[in-house]
Amino acid sequence: MAQSNCTQVTAFSLVGFTEDLVTQVYLFLLFLLTYLVTILGNLRIIILIRASPNLHCPIYYFLGNLAIVDLCSSIIITPKMLVDLMLEKKSIAYAGCVAQVFLFDLFGMTKYFLLVMMAYDRYVTICHPLLYPLVMSPKCCFQLVTASYLVGLTNGMGQTTIMSTLSFCSSSAINLFFCDISPFILLSTSYTTLSHIILTTAASLFGVSSILVILLSYVAIIATILSINSAEGKRKAFSTCTSHLTTVSISCGACFFMYLNPSSNSSGGGDKWAGVLYTMVPPMLNPLIYSLTNKEVKEALRRLLKIK
Repeated sequence: MAQSNCTQVTAFSLVGFTEDLVTQVYLFLLFLLTYLVTILGNLRIIILIRASPNLHCPIYYFLGNLAIVDLCSSIIITPKMLVDLMLEKKSIAYAGCVAQVFLFDLFGMTKYFLLVMMAYDRYVTICHPLLYPLVMSPKCCFQLVTASYLVGLTNGMGQTTIMSTLSFCSSSAINLFFCDISPFILLSTSYTTLSHIILTTAASLFGVSSILVILLSYVAIIATILSINSAEGKRKAFSTCTSHLTTVSISCGACFFMYLNPSSNSSGGGDKWAGVLYTMVPPMLNPLIYSLTNKEVKEALRRLLKIK
């Protein structure tokens, strides 16, 4: 297609959930409540880990960074969505979209690699307990967390680089409430085959590899737990993994629902609700999961509340 007469789009319109004003008010209140729970829950985890000496160990160092990433991801997406729910015309500038794609993909990929590091921590704890102090030293933990952020940064830069090569000359309506790279490729009037290939390759290298590492870690963990003779020993070993395994299941399940759900490629609006599940539910549930299912976190919270 010739691009000589193309006038590049400078802003995009975001398709809302509904045009019914009453429903918009209900959605605003629901999403606002979800956002407040997310912010307060993740801040509580961060403060609790910093203030509790018994939580100054590798797994909670990773958890603290996971809470920071969930907090940042929510701030990038939800406030804009809440404002748009109250506006008749929902739009976002091209530069704002680029920034949102970059930051959301940066923190999104960082989150999955932090989950990988937490799985590795559980693997060393259960399968090689005598080597744990050496393998999971403070220096090593810092390097693993830094590597997670660098992978996220690489992913964010790659996505925005792809976006910068696309031209948008016709439709500028995005059937989502936030900017994601996939709908941009569908909207583009450019040649997008290469973009699809790069996107698929990145997803395979980063996303699939992280999931495989988590699965392999838990295969080894389960095999080790099953070899323990004591039923109480099995229970204690498995309880150390429950919170992380639940968090992984919710986060990966939401991701699969968002990007593998057939409705995401349709105009029925299912992609928007998949987006809600992907962007809002895991950051809200992760701190609740650790607060409710992790014994050490619950004990630290009780002690902190008694001090206060």
